Amino acid sequence: MFTFFKRLRTLVGSELNALLDRAEDPVKMLDQFMREMETEIKEVESAVAVQMANEKMMKRKYEDEKSFVEKRDEQAMKALEAGDEDLARRTIADKHNHEEQMNQLNNSYEQASMDVRELKDKLEHMKNEYQEMKVKKDSLQARAQAAQTKTKVNRALNTFGSEHSKHGFERMEKKVLQYEAEAETTEEMKHTNHSLDDELHALEDNRVDAELARMKERANKHG
Repeated sequence: MFTFFKRLRTLVGSELNALLDRAEDPVKMLDQFMREMETEIKEVESAVAVQMANEKMMKRKYEDEKSFVEKRDEQAMKALEAGDEDLARRTIADKHNHEEQMNQLNNSYEQASMDVRELKDKLEHMKNEYQEMKVKKDSLQARAQAAQTKTKVNRALNTFGSEHSKHGFERMEKKVLQYEAEAETTEEMKHTNHSLDDELHALEDNRVDAELARMKERANKHG
């Protein structure tokens, strides 16, 4: 009944930590330990209840037998007072037989009482130990969860900003620079084309003005 608690006491400290190191999931393992402890506590509680019932039964039988012995003592006295010595003798003999039974029942009752006290002490000890282990379990689970979270963060940091990512950023940066250069080149070509067209238009306008001037000069001569 107490095998798990005895085994558990040997696991406290470094041995428990070593066991947790080998466990796939310390949180689940610790929960399993607590469930096993709770099961054993319930078993001991049932045993205590049975023993308490046995103690009460022994006490009742002892008290019944004690009352019967007292009754036989009174009956023997009455028989003697009535002058019936033979009846008194037989009543006393029966009283002695029941006294032996009474003493045996008293011994059984005392033993049952001792067993109840012992089981209650063990049960109390188990419950106290359970509470201590519950506090330790909560602490270990919190530490395990913190360690697991830290491991996940560290793994993320190890891959964060990796060479692959950096090369990717550099490649995209070159692409953006290329796009910007192409945009600037297109803008310059646009301005260049506009300047050429403007010069050609200006040249055409000059030729028109020159021809118009010549026509005016001819017109003046004829006039």
